[in-house]
Amino acid sequence: MKRFNMKKDISAEIRAKVADRVAERLTRKLDRIDEKLNQRLGHELARDVKGRLYSSRMRDLFGELKVDVSVIEALSAVRFAGRSLHLLQERWAEQHDLSEGRLSVLFRLYRRGDCPLGDLADDLDSSPRNITGLVDHLERDGLVERVPDPDDRRSVRARLTAKGTERIEAIWKQGLEHQYELADGFSKDDLAQLRHLCLLLVENARKELGR
Repeated sequence: MKRFNMKKDISAEIRAKVADRVAERLTRKLDRIDEKLNQRLGHELARDVKGRLYSSRMRDLFGELKVDVSVIEALSAVRFAGRSLHLLQERWAEQHDLSEGRLSVLFRLYRRGDCPLGDLADDLDSSPRNITGLVDHLERDGLVERVPDPDDRRSVRARLTAKGTERIEAIWKQGLEHQYELADGFSKDDLAQLRHLCLLLVENARKELGR
């Protein structure tokens, strides 16, 4: 005769409820991200006589000014693309119960090994305070640990745990494939030109900031 184990059944019920709540929170987060993304993609796009895309809303906004808006259109397109890519990356990270920032930390540590927190901040173009918060979260999840820096007693390094290594190994290739999908239809020359033009903007911005 099968015995009824009340403690075991209650524990299983609690775990199921917790899993349902986590799934519900994740769904709400993804819905919010999708809503933001749809708002970003809500720009009405059209093509000029040469088949090149532009934002009809942007042209309508500046149409009556009778000025050359080619620079404004181009820089707005860069900002629009950047925000859209950020939201897509955020949505993908959320599907793996991570944030975009925490995912970036895991990948950097996976590729570089142990790393001082200051170097992580430089690599990820982030503030030390933000990196500290990301590492704190990853440490609570058992994905990262802090270890002493043998070269500087005042400093600590972040290191992937076995669990963290297992997590990033399971998803980084999928993330790479996701980026390939975003660049579908781009030739290698297109990608090289895109990279070059974006970095030219970075150079010009640095010159402006240095004045």
